Amino acid sequence: MSEFIKIYPENPNPKEIKKVVDVLKKGGLVIYPTDTVYGLGCDITNTKALEKIARIKGIKLDKANWSFICADLSNLSDYTRQIDTRTFKILKRALPGPYTFILPGNNNLPKEFKKKKTVGIRVPDNSIAKTLVEVLGNPIVSTSIHDEDELLEYTTDPELIYEKWKNLVDIVIDGGYGDNVASTVIDLSEGEPIVLREGKGSIDIF
Repeated sequence: MSEFIKIYPENPNPKEIKKVVDVLKKGGLVIYPTDTVYGLGCDITNTKALEKIARIKGIKLDKANWSFICADLSNLSDYTRQIDTRTFKILKRALPGPYTFILPGNNNLPKEFKKKKTVGIRVPDNSIAKTLVEVLGNPIVSTSIHDEDELLEYTTDPELIYEKWKNLVDIVIDGGYGDNVASTVIDLSEGEPIVLREGKGSIDIF
């Protein structure tokens, strides 16, 4: 059964953050808050953890379209090709914030994602998520927590999330109530912005 850990977003406890990061480094799965909905994530460098998430989601790992959660834009060059000035300005204006940007991938992508031409990059405006990535030292691969309820697509109460997921993940972080609107997804891989999904983020950023 997983552990349920309370972390306050205003001042994330370093001891609790380290506990979560240690689990991530060992290949554990963690549910954590973002600036939109709660996410299910793992260490981007851990193949077994990536495979576990793929099994839970019922998809093949090489077909997965998951986001890379980064602490800031300094991680971009690790996994994306060089971007032009206009694209960088859009990213700078929007992030950190409730957006997922689709960007062209480079040759440094983890082997599980080598076939992908693009990657989804997130820099959430949430201190818990950003601190986890900073302490871990590399991005977290993440996917949203969906709900079977047709009226409520995303569960917002961390205690209800824990009840549902406690036998599937290693840690559920209680970072307060989440949002029930996902991030706005914008494709910048071809240079010209294309909104793929309108979510919490405003599309008036261009």
